[in-house]
Amino acid sequence: MYPKNQISPSLNQQRVGGFSLVTAIFLLVILAALGVFMLSVYSTQRASVNMDIRGARAYQAAKAGIEWATLQVLASENGVLVASSFVCPAGNMAGMPALAGALQGFNVTTSCVLTSRQENANFIRVYQITAVSSIGAFPSQDYVERNISASVFTCRVGTGVAGEPRC
Repeated sequence: MYPKNQISPSLNQQRVGGFSLVTAIFLLVILAALGVFMLSVYSTQRASVNMDIRGARAYQAAKAGIEWATLQVLASENGVLVASSFVCPAGNMAGMPALAGALQGFNVTTSCVLTSRQENANFIRVYQITAVSSIGAFPSQDYVERNISASVFTCRVGTGVAGEPRC
């Protein structure tokens, strides 16, 4: 037999085999945890990219609202007497057509405020146009809103007839 302080070779091999099993299980747990962490980072990154895209589209929808309102103002200013200029409605400017393509589904509201003055023989009108574009319901995570403001001014010399020179 073996002396008391020496372990049999088969018992020593069993202990080494048990140590390998513990190490393998530990590595599997660590790799699984890393996989779960990488999956959560990926899903967070994906959600962030989607919100960035929706924000950019909301900005473009609001910009379309500004351009539409500017067209309404300038078409009126260029075709009539300055004394009967475009009148900003109280509240929202109605009549903006529905957006199509990637901007379909965005709700765009536009408003404008008119400030006018006469300096010598110049008739100056400043239109402060605001467009707000949104999609989704407010308390939800997919809600996006963008707000853009622009100033448009017109200036005429003389009596304000459309054919007269501009300032």
